Amino acid sequence: MEDDILTIEEVAKYLRVSERTVYDWAQKGEIPSGKIGTVWRFKKNEIEKWVNDRLSSSKSSPQDIKVQVKNILSPERIIFMNHPTKHDALVELSEALSTAPQIKDAKELTQEILKREELMSTAMGRGIAIPHVRLSSVTDLVMAVGISRTDIIDFQAIDETPVRLLIMIAAAYNQHSYYLQTLSFFSARLREQDLKDKLISSQTPLEAYNLLTSN
Repeated sequence: MEDDILTIEEVAKYLRVSERTVYDWAQKGEIPSGKIGTVWRFKKNEIEKWVNDRLSSSKSSPQDIKVQVKNILSPERIIFMNHPTKHDALVELSEALSTAPQIKDAKELTQEILKREELMSTAMGRGIAIPHVRLSSVTDLVMAVGISRTDIIDFQAIDETPVRLLIMIAAAYNQHSYYLQTLSFFSARLREQDLKDKLISSQTPLEAYNLLTSN
């Protein structure tokens, strides 16, 4: 089967929902899908766009969602990178994230981040990627930021723009709502071109931290 065709099981794993939920969405026409015989199948690029559209079209502004960046990020977890490939960038950023006390299994974090990326790109367009996982070995939601000095060209973003800014989020498995709120918050916040440009051109972790924590 072609790599860009997904099963219900694969879509459920990507979205972190039950297979039954994906099946119900497909039946109701709420998610891009089609049938081959009696079996539901999903185009990878269509699911990716569907997810990005849902995250980006949130009617709430960043201020409406109660995400306190200072509570989930520290300057020590903002790093500057120089990798042309997403694998190396994700590994380095996951290592930075694993220094947070909320991360109890650094090896699992890296493995799951890479596995999640293999299933479907977390690049959201406009040079931004938001790799994210929920794990039972994570005690509370936490994040790290990677600012790349080099274009990361193999993220396969929908708009084909190389990635320069990575927001990596890890949450406990029971934090589904807060996890989605945080993804929506950064999807909305980083639509601000001025903020994105300032982050990419920042020179120190503290400068980037102040940008992200300012109102």
